[in-house]
This record gives sequence, C-alpha cells and structure tokens, in this order.
Amino acid sequence: MPSTVQAPGMDAASVTRSLLTTTVPRGYVHRASVAEVLLTGWEADTSAQAATTASAGLSDSFVVRAQWPRSHALFAPAGGHQDPLLLVESIRQAGILLAHAEYDVPFGHQFLMWDLSFTATASAFATGSTPTDVELHAVCHDIVRRGRSLAGMRYDLTVRRDGLPVATGGARFSCTSPAVHRRLRGERPTRTGRALPEPIDPAEVGHTDRQHVLLAAPAANRGTRWELRVDTDHPVLSDHPVDHVPGMVLIEAARQAARAATRQPDALLVGLDSTFTRYAELDAPCWIQARVEPTEADEDLRAHVHGTQWGERVFAVDLVLRRPAARTA
Repeated sequence: MPSTVQAPGMDAASVTRSLLTTTVPRGYVHRASVAEVLLTGWEADTSAQAATTASAGLSDSFVVRAQWPRSHALFAPAGGHQDPLLLVESIRQAGILLAHAEYDVPFGHQFLMWDLSFTATASAFATGSTPTDVELHAVCHDIVRRGRSLAGMRYDLTVRRDGLPVATGGARFSCTSPAVHRRLRGERPTRTGRALPEPIDPAEVGHTDRQHVLLAAPAANRGTRWELRVDTDHPVLSDHPVDHVPGMVLIEAARQAARAATRQPDALLVGLDSTFTRYAELDAPCWIQARVEPTEADEDLRAHVHGTQWGERVFAVDLVLRRPAARTA
C-alpha cells in the first residue's frame, strides 16, 4: 500500500493544504467565474504576535492564501514577472472573503471600496515553473458596526512568498444592505448604452489585444488625457453586471495611463496608492488624466492619475513603475 512521506518541517495540515489546494467559493469574493477566484483558503492567525494584538482588543488577524496562475486572460505574465494586478485583485478579494466568512456579512450586501494600496519588491512577482503561491497576513481594524452588522473596516496586509515578506498593502471598505443600496442608488444602468470608442494603440499600454485597452484614442492631440473605455462585456473586468465602473477597471486604467504618459509600456508596477471618492457611473464619459512626477530614483517612475466625471473627481491613484532594465529584486 503506498504511503505518504511528510516533508521535514511540515505538519499534517500543511501537507494537506499543499496536496488539496482549491479555491474558496466564488460568492465569497464576488466573482461569477470560478477562473477569476484567486484565493485558496484562510484561517485565523495564531502566531504569537497576532495573538497578543488580538488579546488586547485592537484587531483581528488572519492568514489568507492565494495562488496566481501562470497564464491569465488579462493579467498575463510578462518580462519574467507575474502581473501585479493579481496582487491588487488578491487584496480586494481578501477583504470581501473575510467580511463574509468571519464577520457574517450576508451575501447580497454591497461593498464600496474607499482606498487600496500596495508596495512590493520586484521579486514578489517573479515567475517560476509553477503557479505563484502567496500568503496574505491580514490585520483587520477600525471595525465599524451598525447594530450587529458589519458596516465597514480597514485591513492591512503583509504578503509572504516562500515564507519571506515581499509586499505590504491594505484597503478600506464599507458595506450596505440591498435595501439601503437601492435607496442610495435607485435604478442605475448596468450597461453604458453607447458604442465603445476606439482604443489607443495597445502597444502604448503594454497589451497586444485592443479588447484590453481602457483608454480611448483622442479625437485631437490631448496629451495625457483620455476618455475611459468601459466594455461591460469584458469577460474579466466585467465579470458580472454592476451599476457602476468597478474599482479594478479604474486601477487598470490608471496603470495604462501611467505607462502611456511615461512612455514605458513594459514598466512593472511596484506600488500604488488609490482613493475612490464617488461612483464612476456607466452612462456618462469618465476622463482619465495622467501627470508624471519627478523622482530621485533612476530605476523608478512615478505618476499621478485621476478620473473625473461631470467635472467632479471620481478617483485618484499614485503609481510607482519600475523600468524594465532595472527589474532586480
């Protein structure tokens, strides 16, 4: 009868997790497609430091596991690195997972992301001969409740790969019941209702497929200002119908704008700090503006990108891009 040999230093739970990796239920991360679920499990963080913090009543700590595929329809590896937007999506999914699974937020509640950020080493995204497994050590704090229900929280993350810290990040969100959401939003459309404008050259933003380009070709030379292309039929960015432009669309648009403005379409995103101030509506143009910021680091480029709609700011993102030639750890 065959036997299983346990690797040195691995307990039975670790062996089981490594052999039986699967994704969490898609409803826990608000994805319709199972293929877009990046998280593979979670558990309370029982480390000494986390236990001490939790016992003081300051926060709750969890370990969320994620796996980044070696191939992805949109966020594909390039230049020997995984796409950093997989980390951004993992951060987004982690907060929603914990809200449902650990804080009992009912399915059907609406989540509104107020900010999301990360800083990473290039080694966090290095590709290998297998999918990339990471652990997101999350600390949930500033927890707000409305009665017994979770109304919002902030969570900070340390991302570990092969046991080593390779990135930090975090986000803040609020959540509302379907009834409250209907009172706030009414009956908003889930489609743009107009033809998709022509994109700029995909090569300007590091893509080969025009379907993935989120910046429209300007009618005249407008420098670093573009109309946002919102394709509500996009299989990844519009995974399921919603009544606004998703935050992941805005973040990817910001990265594309930063790459176009710096003329570095292959630059690796190693940091971002994003804030969302209002819904980006589907039935009106949203304008993306980029500004390249001065920096003292030769290998890094910085850009500030913001979006406006009806003359009001919708979101803003500060990005740090690493030039391809400088992609060391």
